[in-house]
Amino acid sequence: MIDLYIARVELFNGKGGLVEGRIESIDRSGVDFEAVENPKLVSQPTTQWHVFAAFSTLKGGRADWLVEKCTELGASSVTPLLTGRSQSISENRADRLQRVVLAAAKQCQRLHEMILKPPIAVGELLPVVANSRLAFLAAAEATPVFNALSSINKEPNGIIIIGPEGDFTKEELNSLREAGAIAVGLGPHRLRVETATMALLSTVMLWSDCQELASN
Repeated sequence: MIDLYIARVELFNGKGGLVEGRIESIDRSGVDFEAVENPKLVSQPTTQWHVFAAFSTLKGGRADWLVEKCTELGASSVTPLLTGRSQSISENRADRLQRVVLAAAKQCQRLHEMILKPPIAVGELLPVVANSRLAFLAAAEATPVFNALSSINKEPNGIIIIGPEGDFTKEELNSLREAGAIAVGLGPHRLRVETATMALLSTVMLWSDCQELASN
């Protein structure tokens, strides 16, 4: 057995529960942890953005990277979006992505774990868009995202939608817009799925946070 003393460590359960303490000892059977303060519950952040991205066909670790960065940036959930140009995601891959979420949450000290939801098709997303307070759809040649945000009142909750490599079909784009999604542009270049996701998510998260600070 190895005797070990660390001034402070924190344990969390991914649901806002947090306890501070110290490690008394470590051996092959496990770790002895002593709490030095009572457990506390940290409330959910007021900013809640949900990502729907068509990343099922991404290869070479790009899907892992997308999910990892969504966790770090503070997305509330990520849902793989199935479209006419992106296929189903395997169960084994979903398990791997869940492990990525957990590792990223630990790394960035996120107390509320991001939820990785089961894949849904565009048709299933339409009522979600219709019932959302605010939905942004990344689309080529659309109104620049900052122009769109400048004309929208404060909103800390909503969804962002990113299409697959090759973009949505015309029918999918029309149906999402008719459901209430606001098409926004992310610059003059064609972006990869993970790049577009990061660009739009970081923009709306910072916008929401700034709006929240301005109102306090």
